[in-house]
Amino acid sequence: MVQTIVRFVVSAIVLLLISYLLPGIKVSGFWGALLAAAVIAILGYLVELVLGERVSPRSRGIVGFVVAAIVIYLAQFIIPNYLSVTLLGSLLAALVIGLVDAFIPTELR
Repeated sequence: MVQTIVRFVVSAIVLLLISYLLPGIKVSGFWGALLAAAVIAILGYLVELVLGERVSPRSRGIVGFVVAAIVIYLAQFIIPNYLSVTLLGSLLAALVIGLVDAFIPTELR
């Protein structure tokens, strides 16, 4: 339980940093980032359930990158008051999140 909370807090901090550094993505505060992290995680889980583990946003490669960008982009429609993302912003965010995950994995593979 504590690991899950820590993962969401770290994900929220990464989203906040990305929103400050990259164009095309805006998150409204820490609580908005925490909510966005939860929505992105749930959407990623649903994609994995429907399409299988090979197309998971957590998987490496171009398919995982594209799925992660789509998940980030779709999250803005679920929580429009807390997250705003352009198509370019979702691609850049997926790239940065993928790089962060490659160096600091959020779970054991």
